[in-house]
Amino acid sequence: MPSPLASQLTQRFFRYLAISSQSDPRATTLPTTPGQHEMARELADELRRLGLDDIVIDDHATVTAVKRGNVPGAPRIGFITHIDTVDVGLSPDIHPQILRFTGEDLCLNSEKQIWLRVAEHPEILAYPDEEIIFSDGTSVLGADNKSAVTVVMTVLENLTPEHRHGDIVVAFVPDEEVGLRGAKALDLSRFAVDFAWTIDCCELGEIVYENFNAAAAEIRFTGVTAHPMSAKGVLVNPLLMAADYISHFDRLQTPEHTAGREGYVWFNGIQGDQNSTLLQASIRDFDSESFLRRKQQIGDVAEHIARTIPDGQRRIFD
Repeated sequence: MPSPLASQLTQRFFRYLAISSQSDPRATTLPTTPGQHEMARELADELRRLGLDDIVIDDHATVTAVKRGNVPGAPRIGFITHIDTVDVGLSPDIHPQILRFTGEDLCLNSEKQIWLRVAEHPEILAYPDEEIIFSDGTSVLGADNKSAVTVVMTVLENLTPEHRHGDIVVAFVPDEEVGLRGAKALDLSRFAVDFAWTIDCCELGEIVYENFNAAAAEIRFTGVTAHPMSAKGVLVNPLLMAADYISHFDRLQTPEHTAGREGYVWFNGIQGDQNSTLLQASIRDFDSESFLRRKQQIGDVAEHIARTIPDGQRRIFD
């Protein structure tokens, strides 16, 4: 039987998951999707019911509020989370379920035969005989970051006068998954604190005190079409141009071969046909100089491909 607190957390988490708030990296609005407005309104209404002060919800779906302290002169602390979930090409709608992990592979979706294999996800072995929340395999779960939103809201609900604290300021921002757009637009006068924590990961008890430099690039290759019967000396294949482009990067400086503070370039998307191919890449590095070199390489290799295939065209978007 789950504890009252576990039930409270689960019910709140499922309620937030029912609101589709996936961000859209292709959109130019802030927020990038209407579901984030819905999520922001839900949180603002809930904060009012919990009795917080200075509740503000703005046109960008950013929500801030203050839980007044009961210790004069105590530090003013803050918690910030994001309300969007990531777009990885799966369904934006989330169907959560609770399964008990017995040590064996788990079937997430019998109809589509989607399984979680222990050999592929050995980290699950840390939770033997526990009930765990999963998606049905057709979407991400959205624990990033709705589990954090759930925790912050549940803490606020359970604070009593016996809990001694200074002012607690909370901020819920949109579009973290698409370049921290919401955090960059946050009016810091609404988040004036002495100390703050971002609640966004990881293992229990883990605190991350450093972050990498990050950038994204899109490289478009435009080919020249021709009938294959008479294509010699005419046809330029943008798919092969993209493959050639990728081959210029060190295969050992990729996410699957790096750890800790090691930087990498991650090619994480490709769409193309005989006319045009779009290649997507993410750049990550803790070292600023190395980060700039990786960004420079993105452009240098594109220039090289353009020179070796005169009819090929490319565009780069940071």
